[in-house]
Amino acid sequence: MNIRDERREDAESVRAVNLAAFETAVEADLVDVLRDQAAPIVSLVAEDAATIVGHILFSPVTLVNGPRLPMMGLAPMAVVPDRQREGIGSRLVLEGLERCRRSGVAAVVVVGHAAYYPRFGFVPGSRFGIGCEYDVPDDVFLIRELHQDALRGLSGTVRYHPAFAA
Repeated sequence: MNIRDERREDAESVRAVNLAAFETAVEADLVDVLRDQAAPIVSLVAEDAATIVGHILFSPVTLVNGPRLPMMGLAPMAVVPDRQREGIGSRLVLEGLERCRRSGVAAVVVVGHAAYYPRFGFVPGSRFGIGCEYDVPDDVFLIRELHQDALRGLSGTVRYHPAFAA
């Protein structure tokens, strides 16, 4: 299994992974839009035997009513159904967080499963006084600081790229 940056020629395979992993084309369409409109992004694929079996995308988010702080949103993350529960998603998350950290990102947010993301150090945003622009339960809007005390003393609302609202 190789985790690597998405390449231009991977776009069709990445779309296929997202279409297979989710019930609708919403996530696949979101990836296509973010790839074209958001910058910077971290887009990684999991490749096994020259076949892409997983994908993860991190795109910029904004802390409204807060300082300009480099933050990213993790969404979506997909693994083809017949390869789920093999640790591919975990490897994608860990490598993505590390790439974000090395590029100077202060924190990553995710609207995701409360039982899955805490294993990677994510905690409810409310612990930092940070909320989500979407009306989601406290235990599914999660934040991971990538640098110690990066969010100390901050508060506000996270706003995602406009593509998420579409």
